[in-house]
Amino acid sequence: MSFDRIARHYRWLETAAFGSILQMARTRWIEKIAEAKRVLILGEGNGRFLCELLSAYPKAAVDCVDASARMLDLAHGRVLKVLPQALSGVRFLREDIVSWSPSGSYDLLVTNFVLDCFGQDEVSLIIRKLAQAATPDAYLFLSDFCVSRKYFSRVHAKIWLAVMYRFFRATTGIRAKRLADPTNELGANGFVCLSRSHWRLGLVKSELWQRRDDSIQAGTVSKGAIFG
Repeated sequence: MSFDRIARHYRWLETAAFGSILQMARTRWIEKIAEAKRVLILGEGNGRFLCELLSAYPKAAVDCVDASARMLDLAHGRVLKVLPQALSGVRFLREDIVSWSPSGSYDLLVTNFVLDCFGQDEVSLIIRKLAQAATPDAYLFLSDFCVSRKYFSRVHAKIWLAVMYRFFRATTGIRAKRLADPTNELGANGFVCLSRSHWRLGLVKSELWQRRDDSIQAGTVSKGAIFG
């Protein structure tokens, strides 16, 4: 799987399909948590989120992991142009997320529109890796697509997802054929959902999670929103 083929075109493709919604989802929680010190971003893409993150947390040390060399080049170039003073704090790592293992611990983990590229078994493996890399009270920004329970919204989501999966399987070689749900695996690995937001009839979601080891025994996932 590699987004090299469409990396240069990804920005306009995203804008044509969703306008600014996906970027709103990516950045939804940046101002809602204390300043992060060590950040792990899986599948950063072309660097738009990274620049927003570095603007908010200029002292953060950031590891960006992506399988696409072209996307990493675009992210590097964007930071160099927009925030050159922050570039020394960023490591760009070309790795397959499934086979790569983090070597450090992070107080902020980010998975923006990346888990949808993998099947359920791979998503579970990735989440276990995130849990191993998380500090005891680490936050997780998770933005992705989802399917609503409401009939019209559900039909809307299924049509869009069918089109997107066909396109990305053809152009990037992603392995997934349908959305995997990370919720249960996150709860099993000590993450609790603090708040969530939805856009586009529920098709796009952004969630704020936090690692809490006591939640593993309790086996609970909060459905409440603390930020409104």
